[in-house]
Amino acid sequence: MIVAEQKSIAEIKEIVAPYKKILLLGCGTCVKTCFAGGEDEVAVMASALRLAVKMEGRDIEIEELTVERQCEDEFIQESAEAIARNESVLSLACGAGVQALARRFKTTPVLPGVNTTFMGVLEKPGLFTEECAGCGDCKLALFGGVCPFTRCAKKLVNGPCGGSRKGKCEVNPDTDCAWHLIIERLTALGQMNNLKVYLPPKNWCASLSSGPRKLIREDHEI
Repeated sequence: MIVAEQKSIAEIKEIVAPYKKILLLGCGTCVKTCFAGGEDEVAVMASALRLAVKMEGRDIEIEELTVERQCEDEFIQESAEAIARNESVLSLACGAGVQALARRFKTTPVLPGVNTTFMGVLEKPGLFTEECAGCGDCKLALFGGVCPFTRCAKKLVNGPCGGSRKGKCEVNPDTDCAWHLIIERLTALGQMNNLKVYLPPKNWCASLSSGPRKLIREDHEI
């Protein structure tokens, strides 16, 4: 899932300063799971923002709404009337959601209320870790489901650097060595021969280095 964290109230106050009527729009999927932008977070942020602005002697009207996903037109449409009633939108969605709204409502300022951080997993309550860099050329089958591009500090793909100690990365001793995890996993799977496969230098053309990416599924186009 996409992991994000809320901006500080101080930064948000600065972002919304030019506007007196704001729609605080939450997103009920990824950012809800990481406690950054669901319905509960909308309510808490709205209250905090009203109080912070009031302490400065300013007036502000905040309307609260949460849709299932801000990155799909089907759900974006549910916010159309509320957006029309306000001067701007403070979105608690990821960057994709903010841009989807801005593309749809061309004359309404859409402002980010969270910082999108990474694609990751929930390890345990309150702890999210980055697992995928979205490189566009997945090789997880070779590495036993552990991604060295994301989890190795040096992004090594043809074996470990030799600097780890007791399974921890030499760059950050608090982090598990990705190659230690890969070797453990391949051993358990009986797939250590995978390490004999040489991977050439990473071709990043399938990643962001070539600009915004698109995925076209002709079988689903209308």
